[in-house]
Amino acid sequence: MAAGALLVLSAGQTVFGALIAAGAAILGWEWTRLCGGGRFGWTGILQAGAVVAVVAAAALGWPQIGVALILAGIAADYLMARSSGRDHPRWVAAGIAYIGLPCIALVWLRAQPAGQAIVLWLFLVVWATDIGAFFAGRLIGGPKLAPHISPNKTWAGLLGGATSAATISAAFPSFFDSAPPAHVLAVAGACLAVVAQAGDLSESWIKRRFGVKDASHLIPGHGGLFDRVDGLLAAALGLAIWQALTGGMLLAWK
Repeated sequence: MAAGALLVLSAGQTVFGALIAAGAAILGWEWTRLCGGGRFGWTGILQAGAVVAVVAAAALGWPQIGVALILAGIAADYLMARSSGRDHPRWVAAGIAYIGLPCIALVWLRAQPAGQAIVLWLFLVVWATDIGAFFAGRLIGGPKLAPHISPNKTWAGLLGGATSAATISAAFPSFFDSAPPAHVLAVAGACLAVVAQAGDLSESWIKRRFGVKDASHLIPGHGGLFDRVDGLLAAALGLAIWQALTGGMLLAWK
């Protein structure tokens, strides 16, 4: 999956946007089934179509329209979920924002002048976070980070993930002249690692809320797509908000 993501990232904005749209549709399917008692139906079709439309608007350079489509999609999905007698219609409809906003963020980041390098760094940070957290948690163990949400996560894992993300971030400017200074990128990488793990915990909490172990069984042995990209969604949204609000202040890419 990582190799495929890197290949699509290098193929240009159009192909990248198409990948995000396809992923968003899958996430819409998983979310509707997760919150809707395993059912997909017309409510799920509406949600999948809405998030694809959101990504398409962002890919065409209209992220504001994408946000407007999120709001319209939430209202329409809520009404359809209510009319079809689904449990938790608010949760079902909220998936459009949960999926749509991070997808807009990814497309917007890729469209920046140094977008390919930015998104590559983001991918590496999230992957390094997962790997570092896994090994630090296994080798060190210790106090649990959030035992009632995710019993296997530890504070050592959080620190290990942040350290791994900071390390790979510090090395990144050696290969990409467009990147910010190594010390700045290392701090940013560690911060994004925390955001990514918060996204992981958020999805774990939602799954526990609905008594579901995995978002789906789409990926044998690894659950669903949501289970693989929960940290990426949070980190992408956090990075895009920072870059948009600060104009790249402190984290300036050339």
